[in-house]
Amino acid sequence: MDVLPDPALVEEHWKRNLMVCVFGAFTTIVAMTLLLPFLPLYVEHLGVTDQAAIVQWSGVAFGATFLSAAVTAPLWGRLGDRYGRKLMLIRASLGMAIAMSLIGLAENIYQLVGLRLLAGLLGGYASGATILVATQTPKARSGWALGMLSSGIMAGNLTGPLIGGLLPPLIGIRTTFFLAGGVIFLTFLATLFLMKEAPRPKRAAGQPRPVAMRPWALIPDKKPVITMFVVACLVMFSIMSIEPIITVYLTQLHAPNVTMMAGLVMSATALASVLSASRIGTLADRIGHWKVVVGCLTGAAVLLIPQAFVTEGWQLVVLRFLMGIALGGLLPCIAAIIRHSVPDSVAGRMLGYSTSSQYVGQVLGPLTGGYLGGHFGMPIVFVVTCVLMAACALAMLVMRPMNA
Repeated sequence: MDVLPDPALVEEHWKRNLMVCVFGAFTTIVAMTLLLPFLPLYVEHLGVTDQAAIVQWSGVAFGATFLSAAVTAPLWGRLGDRYGRKLMLIRASLGMAIAMSLIGLAENIYQLVGLRLLAGLLGGYASGATILVATQTPKARSGWALGMLSSGIMAGNLTGPLIGGLLPPLIGIRTTFFLAGGVIFLTFLATLFLMKEAPRPKRAAGQPRPVAMRPWALIPDKKPVITMFVVACLVMFSIMSIEPIITVYLTQLHAPNVTMMAGLVMSATALASVLSASRIGTLADRIGHWKVVVGCLTGAAVLLIPQAFVTEGWQLVVLRFLMGIALGGLLPCIAAIIRHSVPDSVAGRMLGYSTSSQYVGQVLGPLTGGYLGGHFGMPIVFVVTCVLMAACALAMLVMRPMNA
């Protein structure tokens, strides 16, 4: 177990660190999501001509980043615990700046997939920022701070596709990637020069090395941590399971201008999460994070039911917006519960596992939603997701600690 820095020094610069983290998370998420509107066009530009193959390779290229990020998130969390969280953010921002610029130089589909894997492998700025904010913010303000960071992440998810639809016709696809790499390089500079992390105390000469212990052995009560991993996976699953079917669902509803309406539906959830995350985080700091997570899960489950029976596109936009309000409060509260349930020495590693759980949900959600929607109809996707979230809310209510 490593020696930890003085808590007073850790918290001294937390507000400035939070600002840098919000900016960095926003820019990196924008860069990761801006290719969504033109990814099939880029795949076709790289030599894939068959329509089915274009769709398939687009899915592979999009999911590659999340796959490699899920595998490496715990490793970066562990290295952050040992060598410092700022160092991990410097690594992530520089690595992503390089990877995004290289994607603009891809000459075939295999290079694109490989570089998307590299981006997930080298990246992880948002997850590293979550770890730093969770561990270096006063516990009384952790819900609010994590809510602000979550707002930046959701704003990136909202803004990225919009920018991706605007820039390529103006400056070209490859130049768009170069510009994204340049913006992330600004994040690298801000992280390097503006972020302040308390120095980790060095072992005095002759002082024995602390006895190494397994991370899980240091956690007195593992049940809350494992529960939050499941909830984190389910939250991203519930968001992403609907994504592949939205356009087809709106077509079945005979919505006018399906493409624009699909964009509104996708953006509504992210916009509501941006608006609600910090407010719900503040509420959780006051009444308890467990209560807020149970309430948000219940609210999201209830809102999924009418989504299966809408008759107009605008109804789906409204319901997804309301659901986004509930979902916006979940991820900050999950991080806060994990942070409060584990010792400082393993907080980064456990939050890294939480991030991996979210990535698993981002991979499984679209696969499951697409399969269920294609074989059993669109409404069943909402019903199955509703049942999963309701069951999770009930399980959390049963397992909630008496003092939470």
